[in-house]
Amino acid sequence: MKKIINKPENFVDETMEGIILAYGDKVKLLNDDKRILLTNQPVNKGKVGIVTAGGSGHLPTFLGYVGQGLIDGCAVGNVFASPSAQKMADMIKACDYGSGVLCLYGNYGGDKMNFEMACETVDFDDVKTAQVRVYDDVASSPVENSDKRRGVAGLLYAFKIAGAAAEKMMSLEEVVAVTEKALSNIKTMGVATSPCIVPEVGKPTFSIDEDKIEIGMGIHGEPGIEIREMMTADEIAELTFNKITEEMPLNEGDEVSVLINGLGATPLEELLIVYRKVHMLLQDKGVKVVMPHIGEYATSMEMSGLSLTLFKLDEELKELLVSPAASTFYTNLNKR
Repeated sequence: MKKIINKPENFVDETMEGIILAYGDKVKLLNDDKRILLTNQPVNKGKVGIVTAGGSGHLPTFLGYVGQGLIDGCAVGNVFASPSAQKMADMIKACDYGSGVLCLYGNYGGDKMNFEMACETVDFDDVKTAQVRVYDDVASSPVENSDKRRGVAGLLYAFKIAGAAAEKMMSLEEVVAVTEKALSNIKTMGVATSPCIVPEVGKPTFSIDEDKIEIGMGIHGEPGIEIREMMTADEIAELTFNKITEEMPLNEGDEVSVLINGLGATPLEELLIVYRKVHMLLQDKGVKVVMPHIGEYATSMEMSGLSLTLFKLDEELKELLVSPAASTFYTNLNKR
């Protein structure tokens, strides 16, 4: 294992220390707990709190989206491991501003179990909660079992819509409804060309031949749906685009936001080459692109590969998408 770290067991805590030292004017720890990050920005009293949680190793997901117009709090576990239910409960209570808290997170077993226990815990303190799980990965389960799909890069769009809705002082029920509407129109598919290494494990999460590419790989190294000979950028764009649009057809006049997400070790130039082809495919259909995102938004340590996310918009969703948002690792002000 070759990583620029100190001791593997200190990886998460030292990451959090770095975040606080660099961005302490924008985010803070809850009672010096290095597993709970909260916004340090002014918050409108009475707004719905938005929180998430998940394993470390995916920056800017999850910690990087604590900020204005996004999420208010985040709890993290070890690399690729869920934080405890108690950490989640402490975070939820800290992000209750008087109108309840939306727990918005990826559809993974540990996160689901711990959030359910956390919500039961805070109920005793009269904190109203709702849960919405993100399940945008079309490769992880067939459409008839979409409730079993993983949450991947589409988390960014979910945080953006929920955060914007909360800033508009919508009620908890209204924030849930618009977030669920968004999620029904967010689809992702990814490919991987090399694995990652979890620091405390010290070896790759999977293996893949130098001349091969895995289609549908998950962000924790979960198996994809097939392994192929290495493909060109245009071929990857067409494959992922066609898979998504088979399930979510696009028609002339539709509007979408496009996210080309790097998994950690893919150059931005390569992501832009893939975006180029996706843009052409949309242009051929007469579909307009709104606020494209190209870069690293949901990573898997040093995994090489990318994912394509399409977010089909209506007027309400477009308004929420383009409303201002800024965090330590994200802003849409340069995309407006």
